[in-house]
Amino acid sequence: MDKVGADFDNSIKSLHERLGANGIAIQYPIGQEATFIGTIDLVEMNARIYTGDKDEDYKITEIPNEYLQKAKELREKMLEEIVNFDDTCMEKFLNGIELSVVEIKKCIRKGVLTSNFFPVLCGSSFKNKGVKGVLDAVIDYLPNPLEVNPAKGFNKNDDEITIVPGDDKKLCVLAFKVATDPFVGRLTFIRVYSGILKAGSYVINTNNGEKERISRLVKMHANNREEISEICSGDICAVVGLKCTKTGDTLCEPEYNIKLEEMKFAEPVISLAVEPKTKADQEKMGIALNKLAEEDPTFKTTTNEETGQTIISGMGELHLEIIVDRMKREFNVNVNVGKPQVSYRETFTKTGDAEGKYIKQSGGRGQYGHC
Repeated sequence: MDKVGADFDNSIKSLHERLGANGIAIQYPIGQEATFIGTIDLVEMNARIYTGDKDEDYKITEIPNEYLQKAKELREKMLEEIVNFDDTCMEKFLNGIELSVVEIKKCIRKGVLTSNFFPVLCGSSFKNKGVKGVLDAVIDYLPNPLEVNPAKGFNKNDDEITIVPGDDKKLCVLAFKVATDPFVGRLTFIRVYSGILKAGSYVINTNNGEKERISRLVKMHANNREEISEICSGDICAVVGLKCTKTGDTLCEPEYNIKLEEMKFAEPVISLAVEPKTKADQEKMGIALNKLAEEDPTFKTTTNEETGQTIISGMGELHLEIIVDRMKREFNVNVNVGKPQVSYRETFTKTGDAEGKYIKQSGGRGQYGHC
């Protein structure tokens, strides 16, 4: 909401028009662009005003008067949609009885589980405003592993196989993110679809056929890591030290050759040129860009052979802004950013007639050309 041109109402409109998704606001922004200062919670009908740069720097207040009418309209629209998912709540709503916060959250959750209701929240990841609201919504509304259809995979004959969650089933794991930690090195985030993964065991990466050793398993918390000996079906953790596994790869028991559906990543849509500010930044920049590209499959880095520029490409301005910010914060690399140069070429534009002679006498046989 802090970007130039941010428009919450227009974003919801485009969700409906472009994606055909039933996106309904459960929050509303207070201000936009440079004046974005907080959010209105339409479920609990209060306002969260941010007072600092951290997500916990906020105060809960009454909804400002100039936003009260809009908030009531949006809440009414939200209630009309969500009561369709629960008969008891529908009856209460039609009889004019106020629904409790617990009942509203229950209805939203039911709508989300059936993929008929998409709650829309707002904030700024760059300024760390509203991030906790999204995390709370994940806990309140998103399904646990038993509330969704089982994942589908393919065996080596390309036959489709249903992966039923359960600790007593064969091991099937998806690597969904790679990250670089300054203390432990390469971290691969995994989600266990079936079976139990134990530290010290061996698995096969069915995407490239490489054998990997699970040396350490760590449960990630906001500011620390917790060492664990095993992880069960449906859970998420990180593995330290996997060498040949990238985002979207499947890990299985050596004799259970199954591959989960591969992730399809969109091609980058925007490019910028980056150059190191100092000689010392030159080498560090290459290492930082390679590590960031390894983490994020939608981020690409290339060198333009004609101009010699290093080009970074991503999914939008904010994406690349955060990449540059991370280079400075995590890798201590300072770079200048600008538009990529265009290598202009000359060419023939139309046909024509001409005659030319070249004569050069240099004491030897000489040179002669007639065109």
